[in-house]
Amino acid sequence: MLHLSPPHFSHGGWVVVIFGAFAIGMNKGGLTGLGVLPVLLFAVVLKAKESTGFILPLLIVGDLCAIGVYRRVVIWKVFWKLLPPTLLGVVVGYFLMDRISEAAFGPLIGWIIMALIALQFLRSWLGAKVDHIFESHSFGAGMGALAGITTMLANSAGPVANLYFLSVGLPKWNLIGTSVWFFFVINLCKIPFSAQLGLTNGTSLTLALMLAPLVVVGAFCGHRLAKIMPQKIFERFLLICTALGALKLIL
Repeated sequence: MLHLSPPHFSHGGWVVVIFGAFAIGMNKGGLTGLGVLPVLLFAVVLKAKESTGFILPLLIVGDLCAIGVYRRVVIWKVFWKLLPPTLLGVVVGYFLMDRISEAAFGPLIGWIIMALIALQFLRSWLGAKVDHIFESHSFGAGMGALAGITTMLANSAGPVANLYFLSVGLPKWNLIGTSVWFFFVINLCKIPFSAQLGLTNGTSLTLALMLAPLVVVGAFCGHRLAKIMPQKIFERFLLICTALGALKLIL
C-alpha cells in the first residue's frame, strides 16, 4: 500500500517549490518555453534525478488543466509522427537512468539543442532550400527519440519538442495544443518507469496534492499571457527560453 507522507523542506525550499509549481502551470497554460524553469528550481532543493519524480505528478496536473482548453487546436498529424519515436526514447532513457551520469548527459543534450537552434536560424536564412531536412521522416524520428530520452532522464524534453514544432511551422495555438497533448501522453507513460525507479512515490504524490492549486492558478495566468502575445514574439520567446534551457544543461 502506498504510504503518503509530506516532504521536508526548509522555508526557503518551500518558496522555491511553490514558485516551481506556479511555473509548471504557466508553462502548461501557454508559455511553453518556461518548461525548463521548474526543472531548474526543483533541482535546487532536490537531487536532480530525484526531482524528476517530484515534478512528474505536477506536470500531469498541469496537463489536465491545459487539455480542456487546447483540445481543438491539436495538429494530430504532427502528434502521431512524433509520438512513436518519443515512446521508444522513454524506454531507452529508462535503461540509461542508472548507466549515464548527469555530468556527462547534460552538456551533450545542451550542445545538441544549441546546434538545433542554429539550424533553425539557418532555415530562416536559407528558406525553402533546407525545408526537405525538417520535413523528412528521419528528422522527426530523431527529434522524437531525443525528446523521449531527455524527458525520462531530466524532464527536459520541452526545448527539443518545441524546436521540432517550430521547425514544421506550427502556429502559436497549434503548437501549444499539440505540445499539451503530446506531453500529457508521454508523462502518463513515464509513471510506471518513474515508480519502478522509486522516484515517484508517496512523498512526491503528497507534494503534488499540496501544490496542485498553484499549478491550476499558473495555468490560468499562462493562458491569459499567451492570448496577448503575438506570433513573432511568441517564437522569439520560445527560442530564447530554449537556448537558456540548453545553457542550463551545459553548465
